[in-house]
Amino acid sequence: MGEQLNVGVIGLGVMGQRMLARLAAHQRLQAVAVWDADPAAIAKTLQTWPDLRAADSAADLIATAGLHSLYIATPPAPHMTLSELAFDAGLAVFCEKPLTVDFVAASACIARIERDNLRAAVNFALASAPGLAQLQAAFGSNSSMPLGALSEVQLELAFAAWPRPWQAAAGTWLSERIEGGFTREVLSHFIFALQRVLGPAVVKHSLASYPTDGRSAETDLQALLQIGAVTVQISGRVGGKLADQNLMLWRAAAGEIELGEWFSRFEQRGGSKPQGLSGDLRQAAHSDQLDQWVALIEGQPHSLPGYAEALAVQQTIEALLTP
Repeated sequence: MGEQLNVGVIGLGVMGQRMLARLAAHQRLQAVAVWDADPAAIAKTLQTWPDLRAADSAADLIATAGLHSLYIATPPAPHMTLSELAFDAGLAVFCEKPLTVDFVAASACIARIERDNLRAAVNFALASAPGLAQLQAAFGSNSSMPLGALSEVQLELAFAAWPRPWQAAAGTWLSERIEGGFTREVLSHFIFALQRVLGPAVVKHSLASYPTDGRSAETDLQALLQIGAVTVQISGRVGGKLADQNLMLWRAAAGEIELGEWFSRFEQRGGSKPQGLSGDLRQAAHSDQLDQWVALIEGQPHSLPGYAEALAVQQTIEALLTP
């Protein structure tokens, strides 16, 4: 086992708290300092994790001696500023999505990353899912196409409410159309998977429905994408019977692959070896993601999506939401 790698966490809402719990169970990554714009969030975090140091500001946390990486779990607006400060301090950055609200700033940040060979990645959890590896084996650019040519992908998302009850501590931004909504927060994970396997998507049609208050995020999205010869049908809605439901079907000439529950359920039908994946696939993905984060910090090859890939996902997402 290598040396301990110290992580600073900025943003102590739902995602920040979840990451702190995951880091506490990892052999090498260890959270050592935290900060949030809300003093109450800091106080609550220190009650749970009394060994953490509470920084006086974001800049103070980034300047923490012995820090190896920064995890950014704030709303999107400050992501680029915090990333740039972390790069100035020589840190590897692991950032939540959506990546940005400022495409110009994000493009400049990506240019710096590429020019200076900086270490940065974005938290699309499906990057470490075993189901994604199966999709790449079946339909990726290096695949032998065991199920034949892919013709269609169907994706269905449904939520009993938005934001979901467990997201209440994340703040009001998730419920508002400027930064939030299920398209940016959830659909983006599946657009990432699509584009990682197949390449850039073109929005052929999209219709989002919104509440009449002029502020709240979308409650329904119906869309059609095109990736080469593959059509992608998307249906998302708030008001489903289950709290969080997602189903993705990849249909090819000689079979199909169905993935559900955040790729934790996988079934292949057709081909020479119809198969399903079993076991706790989400836990395996979480564990692998942290190991990939270690590789990022150490400058080794990893499977985490970089800022350029994350921006490409967000460009597709914003095109879906553009009237």
